[in-house]
Amino acid sequence: MDFARRYNLPVVPVILPPGEDAATFTLKNKAYEDDGVMINSRFLDGKSTTDAFAEAASRLEAQQLNGRPQGARKVNFRLRDWGISRQRYWGCPIPIVHCIDCGAVPVAEKDLPITLPEDATFDKPGNPLDRHPTWKHCACPKCGKPATRETDTMDTFVDSSWYYVRFTAPKATTPVDKKAAQYWLPVDQYIGGIEHAILHLLYSRFFARAMCDTGHLQFATNTREPFGALFTQGMVTHETYKSQDGYWLLPNEVKFEGEGVSRRAVEAASGRPATIGSIEKMSKSKKNLVDPDDIIAHYGADCARWFMLSDSPPERDVIWTEAGVAGAGRFIQRVWRIVEDIADTYPKSDAARPATFSPEAETVRKAAHRALDQVGKAIETLRFNVAVAHVHEFTNVLQTALTKPAGGSVPAGLDWAAREAARFLVTMIGPMMPHLSEECWARLGYNTLLANEPWPAVEAALLVDDQVTIAVQVNGKRRGELVISRSATSQEVEDAALALDTVTRALDGRPAKKVIVVPQRIVNVVG
Repeated sequence: MDFARRYNLPVVPVILPPGEDAATFTLKNKAYEDDGVMINSRFLDGKSTTDAFAEAASRLEAQQLNGRPQGARKVNFRLRDWGISRQRYWGCPIPIVHCIDCGAVPVAEKDLPITLPEDATFDKPGNPLDRHPTWKHCACPKCGKPATRETDTMDTFVDSSWYYVRFTAPKATTPVDKKAAQYWLPVDQYIGGIEHAILHLLYSRFFARAMCDTGHLQFATNTREPFGALFTQGMVTHETYKSQDGYWLLPNEVKFEGEGVSRRAVEAASGRPATIGSIEKMSKSKKNLVDPDDIIAHYGADCARWFMLSDSPPERDVIWTEAGVAGAGRFIQRVWRIVEDIADTYPKSDAARPATFSPEAETVRKAAHRALDQVGKAIETLRFNVAVAHVHEFTNVLQTALTKPAGGSVPAGLDWAAREAARFLVTMIGPMMPHLSEECWARLGYNTLLANEPWPAVEAALLVDDQVTIAVQVNGKRRGELVISRSATSQEVEDAALALDTVTRALDGRPAKKVIVVPQRIVNVVG
């Protein structure tokens, strides 16, 4: 399609989507790839795509082309044998013994597993196991004569393709505890990068099916799939930089001048101009990576984690920027200050929950329970950036609500509500910033580990907004909006709407002829 458009070549549609007219249907910027009805295809016109494929194959089978039969239809799979052997030390030894008389003989089960020699040398090229003086020499399990052990080891993918089965019973005396595997499997959620989704996931599915066929495995769900759901996470990316000589530069080897379109880079050591390249996946070859030890030493692991989770949805790539990490660091300081203020202002006590709360305390409690509910749901659905956004929103509300009132008087129940809000805040950041949350938990006076605490229960009544915002019109034109109790009567809504300054000015002293109230939605004043 792109090639044809580029060189002004005709693009003729051959599949008509459902609901389209063949006389007027045209392709625009993208080819139609789904099922439909064949058009512009001569003898296939009017047939469904499935019937058209079958008709074309049948015609080719029934006739000869260039004097030769075309054969029969056949399905080809691009499957090849998997060579799992590697000529190296690291890996599981292949349990085969080579005997001159008996050939290749499997090692007896009682002699498994085969352990690698601990005195192998790596000072020469080649396979250390093959040149080991004693390890490879053994007796044939079948005839007892001198034989040679297989010195190749298995590809590491062999182990990583069925580890999830072994995890169901890691101390079992057999490779698989079928009862435990049937109870625990399939895995609820598989999370990995795109390389995992292509390779490791494919191998794992192959192993699961093979183990089901051999009787080693049976899932309780009567499926042959080892994982219930797949989530492919994004990559961490960074700008690339090049010197005038064409060499890649590390981010810490570059300094920047200016901002926006005038931003330019120079080599930190020489001051020579450097080129700012595209944003790409971090790689050693292009040097567009940052040292995790440096980040942790300067900002802390929690800060790095918080930035990566907040920057974008986890299935999309994260662009690593110093400004973003610094912003995450400022938020961490802000959370610590809020916790410190609450811990100092409202010390931990065993006071019972108040029977009633002031409007100020009720505002804090509503914000806390809503945030707790939203963050919990976002984490459960792997929408971590959404969870971070809700935490940011809650801290804004909390910081405003806890501003010390003039005169020093504390509204009724605000001390209890503030402690509850702080506990919720620390709980919400716990999965994403475990180190900070544990420090905050201790600062609030708790002697337990937050990691061992259950997620707090949400009070459903506090999730319901008891106020609604209603649009107000005068003669069909919007003049403002009204915030009023959800339980207000039509007369109360009408009186409140007529009392608005914008409505009074629009009527210009005229009495309202009629007021139409649509409950919890709109008020229309006819003047």
